Amino acid sequence: MPKNFFNRAHSRALTKQHKIAVAGVAALGTAALALSAAPSSADTVTTGAPATTAQVAASQVAASQVASGTVLHNVKGTVTDQLAADIVKLDTFAAQKKAADAAAAKKAAAKQAAEAAAKKAAADAAKQAAQQRAAKAAVSRSVERPQMQTVAAKTYSNNLDGWIRQALDIMKSKGIPGSYSGLHRNIMRESSGNPTAINNWDINAINGIPSKGLLQVIPPTFQAYHVAGTSWNIYDPVANITAAANYAAHRYGSIDNVNSAY
Repeated sequence: MPKNFFNRAHSRALTKQHKIAVAGVAALGTAALALSAAPSSADTVTTGAPATTAQVAASQVAASQVASGTVLHNVKGTVTDQLAADIVKLDTFAAQKKAADAAAAKKAAAKQAAEAAAKKAAADAAKQAAQQRAAKAAVSRSVERPQMQTVAAKTYSNNLDGWIRQALDIMKSKGIPGSYSGLHRNIMRESSGNPTAINNWDINAINGIPSKGLLQVIPPTFQAYHVAGTSWNIYDPVANITAAANYAAHRYGSIDNVNSAY
């Protein structure tokens, strides 16, 4: 049988945990034995005196604890407990910080919402005030503005009386003198009230420009003294009357002054 067979078997049997335990025993054994060998304040040993049976027994117990790993186990447990306590403290601090940050963010959001609501309320109030001012201004202008009376459009009958009255209103608006009687008298003498009357025998007809209409106006005279706003048709009763009255006003002062051919 090989000489080192038993030793190799023990070497293979050593695990990593055992190696760490042995290293711990080597490191802590000396300190444990030294501490156990030192006399306590209660059991002072005179220098150079042999140790008592109790002191030797205590030293043996301490050495046994170191050898068995009890001391290492206690040290490891203490470190683990301290780390666990520190982790709990860190977790607590992180949770408190997270809660504080969330509260601050919530407070900031609430402040922003309040400011936005205040701005909107101010804008709405300004808009409402502007609308009220505009309404008051409109009411004020309405009160100051004189009420316009609606005047119905004046109508005229489609006969000689209506033609003369309509012509007189236009002449008045244009500043052309003349009266109902002056117009009626000359119309009856010239055409007997026929708006389509035409003279084909006098000198004007011989010259190719016969007199036409109620007041027997030749075309050049009608065009020269036509009154704006009336028809350009020489046979139109109102246009014929106003053009003839305008010509008579320029030449005789008024149609009322005409008592014969003009």
